[in-house]
Amino acid sequence: MIDPTSLTGKLMTGVAVATLFVLSVSAAEAGGRFRGAHENAAGGTTAGAGAAHQGPNGGAGARGAVVVTDGQGNGAAASGGAVRGPNGGGAVRGSGTTVQADGTVNHQGGAAAQGQNGSAATQGGFTRNADGTVQGRRTTTATNSNTGNSVQGE
Repeated sequence: MIDPTSLTGKLMTGVAVATLFVLSVSAAEAGGRFRGAHENAAGGTTAGAGAAHQGPNGGAGARGAVVVTDGQGNGAAASGGAVRGPNGGGAVRGSGTTVQADGTVNHQGGAAAQGQNGSAATQGGFTRNADGTVQGRRTTTATNSNTGNSVQGE
């Protein structure tokens, strides 16, 4: 689970909020793109990009990503996206990665989808320690809304 007070958690929260905001625009505000980068106070770079669109039948989508480095070999990235279908189905995804100067990498991500016939969700991640050892885990659940049957896997 991603700590919401960590840099990755904050980045993912920002991407999620921006995605939800973009998905709430009306058809008159059909969407657009943005991107930018600048030097930050930590001596690194902060960069971000996003895009949103809305189709003529009510479907919509948005995605965004941000990367932050500190000039010392540490960095974090987060990305997310969401789609809404014209018939009420939808899906979201998000992920975050941190890289430390000593080679440690932590990645977490998840996705969920829901439609008239059911839903599915998955989340997982991995950590590579500075010594090269790797640990990871993923869990997935799918449910058929017509039968109530559900399956889970790791």
